[in-house]
Amino acid sequence: MTLNSLSPAQHYTSRVHFEVPAVSRHVVVIGHGDEASYALLRQQLADQGCRVRRCASFVELDAPALAAASLVFVFVSGQNAADLYAQAGALLRQTGQISLVPIVEYADQEKAAALLELGCVDYLLAPFSESQVAALLRRQEHASNAEEGFVSCSQAGRRLLAMAQRVALTRAPILITGETGTGKELMARYIHRFSTNGERSAADAPFIAVNCAAIPEQMLESILFGHERGAFTGAVTAQPGKFELANGGTLLLDEIGELPLGLQAKLLRVLQEQRVERLGGRKEIALNVRIVAATNRDLQAEVAAGRFRADLMFRLDVLPLHISPLRERKEDVLPLARRFIRQYAPQENSDNLLTAEACQALLTYDWPGNARELENTLQRALVLRNGLFIQPRDLGLNLDSLPAAEPMFAVLPPGEGGKAALRASGKWAEYQHVIDTIRRCGGHKTRAAACLGMTTRALRYRLNAMREQGVQVPV
Repeated sequence: MTLNSLSPAQHYTSRVHFEVPAVSRHVVVIGHGDEASYALLRQQLADQGCRVRRCASFVELDAPALAAASLVFVFVSGQNAADLYAQAGALLRQTGQISLVPIVEYADQEKAAALLELGCVDYLLAPFSESQVAALLRRQEHASNAEEGFVSCSQAGRRLLAMAQRVALTRAPILITGETGTGKELMARYIHRFSTNGERSAADAPFIAVNCAAIPEQMLESILFGHERGAFTGAVTAQPGKFELANGGTLLLDEIGELPLGLQAKLLRVLQEQRVERLGGRKEIALNVRIVAATNRDLQAEVAAGRFRADLMFRLDVLPLHISPLRERKEDVLPLARRFIRQYAPQENSDNLLTAEACQALLTYDWPGNARELENTLQRALVLRNGLFIQPRDLGLNLDSLPAAEPMFAVLPPGEGGKAALRASGKWAEYQHVIDTIRRCGGHKTRAAACLGMTTRALRYRLNAMREQGVQVPV
């Protein structure tokens, strides 16, 4: 990935009008840069209703500041590249809700590109203008609203969201690839919600999805392009097609690899001309539609086999997005599981419902059906569980075929060695977070409780429960 192309912020430079948010946004600025740049950024953020805190380095970003911040800017200039990548990567792994934005100059573009690969979702190119800062804040607000139901805690997931936000700023066709159950339609909806059309939010525009594999071939042409009265037997009234219904919004062509060859030629013409003609009609209808295609097939292999047109593949594959399978982004498994628990059992405590052994089983399993299989597994476990908590036997996984593994979360070992493992699982990750917060607050329980969003009494109750589990709690 390079930064030689137009900055995302520059798409908005001439026409953005950002309204000051009703609720103040907490922003952290890390590093110094030059004083003039920092003063300018601070003033521009303050003008947009942001409360700004300055930290000389990542080390100064303590738990209260991190808990309050929704956006972290980092001056890249003058920082050691290896330290910058390590510290930024650690921050991105520690929390999924923080957006990390590098501020780069022309000479530091390689550093910024590497940070984008780590999962940063935006950047500022210095010297920056007030309109660019305002546009960045608006994009972050749109991203927060669009992320409903989307989990991106892994590095691969954050890179995918970063790329999705960039391609959403264009109207070029987008091709989403990935195995069955990875969430291709969810990604298409994310792009739709995030995207803008001039000054109009596409969130209010139509989103139409068509499964090309689920509709009989003889009906698919009429459904896509519409028909006039009398176009064929049974066409007693004129009907608009999906392209017309999606005008001004997004049309998802799911399972595009299943589209018959005859319709591929007509689809190619519609994409080229941005016009559609109903069956039996003579009038061309102008289109303003974002086309998102999705498939679990290798289209290049389909072209080689003669089942897919090469020219259509090139037309669709302008902005490709690939969703990695769940087995390659294990960091997303437990957050996804908890989201499904909140979805199907909102009355339950999603953070504590999975036992440590169940968490380990979820992390060890390969999930050939990806997120869809995980969703079905958690939905079934909620119904069939024996007891208050979800145990490995409740998941219904073929655990006998799993490779034997050492218990990952049996006890809480001292020192940094155990922390990396504990953050990956259920209640032990919660225990570790509580302990880390207490240590950052210097052992002050009242201050730690405030950072954790609970009362001091609730924190004492939690600590007692942790001691009963054999966890070494700071005095």
